[in-house]
Amino acid sequence: MSVADIYLPPMGAYSKHIKDISALKTGATVAVPNEITNEGRALKLLAAKGLIELKKDAGVTASPADITANPKKLTFKELEPAQLPRSLDDVDLAVINSNYALDAGLDPAKDSVLLESVKGNEYANVLAAKKGNEDDPRVKKLAKLLTSPEVRKFIQEKYKGSVLPVTGG
Repeated sequence: MSVADIYLPPMGAYSKHIKDISALKTGATVAVPNEITNEGRALKLLAAKGLIELKKDAGVTASPADITANPKKLTFKELEPAQLPRSLDDVDLAVINSNYALDAGLDPAKDSVLLESVKGNEYANVLAAKKGNEDDPRVKKLAKLLTSPEVRKFIQEKYKGSVLPVTGG
């Protein structure tokens, strides 16, 4: 059972062809992860920016089949997540999980042209407890510590935008 949201390794969109997401051209090719959850997450990121619209009930398992509006006529290329950074020479935009971006030498805070927000993000990493233990004083104390301003500051200084604190501000 989730006790507290702690941090988010944000998914980002990267490109070697544009410096700002507003420069993405009509007909652009966008690479997305071919895993169910991460593909849905990538599409939600694009939808949040207004690049596409998804069916209202698409949820976390959204796929290109759930796109209801595609004003820029984007073409989607589904790739293994680890291959996404290597696709940057061949596509206009690639939506990449932080761990793969970092492994490829990309800095989410500096190199992405679009980055997930922590606000209301359902993909945050959480402190979880076995059902029935969520009110244990030790769990509550750990939750308080992990969401404290001190831990928030540590995450910000240590990870410099590649991991974002969710609470504790």
